[in-house]
Amino acid sequence: MIHVREIDHLVLRVVDLDRMIHFYCRVLGCTIERREDSIGLVQLRAGRSLLDLVPVSGRLGRAGGLPPAKEGRNLDHFCFRVEPFDEAIIRQQLQEHDIEAGPTATRNGAEGEGPSIYISDPEGNMVELKGPPIGRLIE
Repeated sequence: MIHVREIDHLVLRVVDLDRMIHFYCRVLGCTIERREDSIGLVQLRAGRSLLDLVPVSGRLGRAGGLPPAKEGRNLDHFCFRVEPFDEAIIRQQLQEHDIEAGPTATRNGAEGEGPSIYISDPEGNMVELKGPPIGRLIE
């Protein structure tokens, strides 16, 4: 069985990056953890979790379609930290429920780089299942 430990991160598609950074950092006390302007990504530390801000004009943001509004979505995906992360067992369980899973890839999360798998829920919301950071695969 898949065991969700916590939400690892959320990804918001944003129109006004500076305004959003101001709100989440100055108003709510988050801090900038990582910034990759080349792909359009700002990761904010929110306690043990991350909040990723992806400008709709950037490479990552354009992949989500129209800007946040009635016709477009602003939540790109959310990520569950899964423990233990046993890829074979996870894929078997997903297959038993006829859920198509994307390839396993190394992606960054709240605890660092580690394995993750993307799936979609029944209404098309993208969900990332994230394992531990590399070097801590067995806990």
